Amino acid sequence: MTPAQHISWIRRPLAELATGFALLTRLPYIARHADFSRGAAAIWSYPLVGFGIALIAGMLGTFALAIGLAAPLAALVILLACIVTTGAIHEDGLADSIDGLWGGWDPARRLAIMRDSHIGSYGVIALALSLAARWAALSLMLEADLVFAPLIAAAVLSRGAMPVLMASQPHARRDGLSHAQGRASGERAALGLLFAVVLAVAAGGASALLPAAVMLLIWRQITTAKIGGQTGDTLGAAQQIIEITTLFAFCAAL
Repeated sequence: MTPAQHISWIRRPLAELATGFALLTRLPYIARHADFSRGAAAIWSYPLVGFGIALIAGMLGTFALAIGLAAPLAALVILLACIVTTGAIHEDGLADSIDGLWGGWDPARRLAIMRDSHIGSYGVIALALSLAARWAALSLMLEADLVFAPLIAAAVLSRGAMPVLMASQPHARRDGLSHAQGRASGERAALGLLFAVVLAVAAGGASALLPAAVMLLIWRQITTAKIGGQTGDTLGAAQQIIEITTLFAFCAAL
């Protein structure tokens, strides 16, 4: 390997990691180093992005506890940190997905509703339930002196699920964010899933693997049946569903 090839071998995964952060977060500095032409190639990095988000939220939650905030308030700090860091893109995807999938009578109408910027009653309910479920679970975790372990496991597994759907489902529409990234390869999705499983198990989240896998398969079946594949919104919804499932698995193990 020549020196130039060696440098390229190092720079490429770093650029893909930066692209993953740019796509899934609102961290401005990292976006400058992103290569959006390699969006589909960057899917392996999604669990690592989740790991970074979990570290940020965990540190803020630890600080909140250190200054004397009660567990429910510290849980709120963590939840807000995750939302601000990601720009609420996954929450938006959840609301749009639930509105569309259960608000339309055929695939075309469902996709049209999902694209509408207005939020409907289904979306409001789904968003409220997601926030409440995560806040309640995080409160229980903090009361049990668990901060980083559940955050890391939930963040990496939920973002490891997204590449699996991207590689195993066709695009439901011919445009949009997911379509713009191109069709993801199975090898890159498998690498991302490997990172997710290893990090989750290292964080003590082995008990969450099976329920997370079951929920992922159920969500994949629902979206395939209702719109024929995946969109950026359904990927965001998958992240929310798997994150909640993982946090609940930790709660069940207390």
